[in-house]
Amino acid sequence: MRTLEDLNKLRDKLQAEISIRERKQEITVNVSMGTCGIAAGARETMKTLIEEISSKNIKDIALTQTGCLGACQQEPLVQIQKGGEKVTYINVDQEKARQIVNRHLLEGKVIEQWTKPEE
Repeated sequence: MRTLEDLNKLRDKLQAEISIRERKQEITVNVSMGTCGIAAGARETMKTLIEEISSKNIKDIALTQTGCLGACQQEPLVQIQKGGEKVTYINVDQEKARQIVNRHLLEGKVIEQWTKPEE
């Protein structure tokens, strides 16, 4: 960073990322960010989700984080809630995160083979 313009661009980028995380919308994407999730790569998953949602200019989704969901062996976990429906994706790496944005959030297709069966 060398100029005031660089600093302003960084501020705008960070404010856009924060606004994604603070929205109150019909669709909520939760990333489990307990220590077990972070150790399994949840920060990278969250970063990829932020980048994908921003790059696709998706406005009607809130991206939030939560603590441990009790399924540590399946971390990172990503839950998508829409109305009363909740889908939990397991072992979400960066590539899965991109596919979840494109297929589930944009096309409305649940990727069944990556979901956690309901108990």
